[in-house]
Amino acid sequence: MGLWQTVVALAGVVGVMGGQPMAYGAVPAGFEERSVSVPEAGQPVAFKYRLLKPAIVEPGKRYPAVLFLHGAGERGSDNERQLKYLPTWLAEAENRRRHPCFVVAPQCRVDHRWVEVDWSGKKSLPQQPAMTVDMTAAVAALDAVMQAEPVDAGRVYLTGLSMGGYGSWDLAARMPERFAALIPICGGGDEATAPKLKPLPIWCFHGEADKVVPVERSRAMVEAVRAAGGTVQYTEFSGVGHDSWTPAYRDAATLEWLFSQRR
Repeated sequence: MGLWQTVVALAGVVGVMGGQPMAYGAVPAGFEERSVSVPEAGQPVAFKYRLLKPAIVEPGKRYPAVLFLHGAGERGSDNERQLKYLPTWLAEAENRRRHPCFVVAPQCRVDHRWVEVDWSGKKSLPQQPAMTVDMTAAVAALDAVMQAEPVDAGRVYLTGLSMGGYGSWDLAARMPERFAALIPICGGGDEATAPKLKPLPIWCFHGEADKVVPVERSRAMVEAVRAAGGTVQYTEFSGVGHDSWTPAYRDAATLEWLFSQRR
C-alpha cells in the first residue's frame, strides 16, 4: 500500500450508509425550480436547475452554498433526476438543521457531459481550453444564486460523483478561487492542472473495486496535487465498486469536514 492511499474497509462504513436515494419523479420538499440561459453556437439555450434554500434564512446572515454535479445516469431535461443522492440527503431535516445551506443542482443534458473525457480510461487527457456548454450553465446557475441569495462567498463548495467527479476536478482547476473546498468522488482529472489546485482543501473518494471509473484516476490526481504541494485527503473504500458516493456522503464526518472549510 502506498503512502498516498487511505483504504477503508466496507465494514467500517456500513453504519453510516442509512437512507435510500429518491425514486425518479419524487422531488424532495424545498427544492425550487430555476433556469439560466447560456449561448451555444450563437443561440441562447435554457438550462433548468434546482435550488434548495436553508429552512430558515435569518436577516443579515449569509449561508454556504454547495454546487453538486451529478453522474451520467441523472442526465436529462426533467429537472428532477439530478436530485438523487447528495441533494436529497442534504434536504433531510437533520442535515438542514446541522448544515443550513443553499444547494445548487444543475442538470446536464442527455448525451452531453460536464467535461469531455474518457470515463473508462486509466490515463488522463489534457484539459480542454474551454468549458463545455453544460458546465458553463452550471457555473451560470451558481452565479445566479450568489447574486440573488445571501450566499457566503467564502463558503462555496464543489462536489460531484462519477461524471460529476470528473466535472468537479475540471471546474476546480479552472476556478480554484471560487471554492472553499472540493469533494470529487470516483472521477479524475488532468494531472497537469494540479498546481492550480494546491490552495484548495480536497477530500477525494473512490471505490477500490470500481469497474466503471478506474481507481487509478483518483490515485493519479491525489499524487499530482500532493506533489504540487497541495493538501488532499484520500479515502479508498476496499471492496466497493462504483457507488463510492453513498459511503462518502452518508458519513457525517464528510459533511462536517466540508462545511468547516472557509476561504
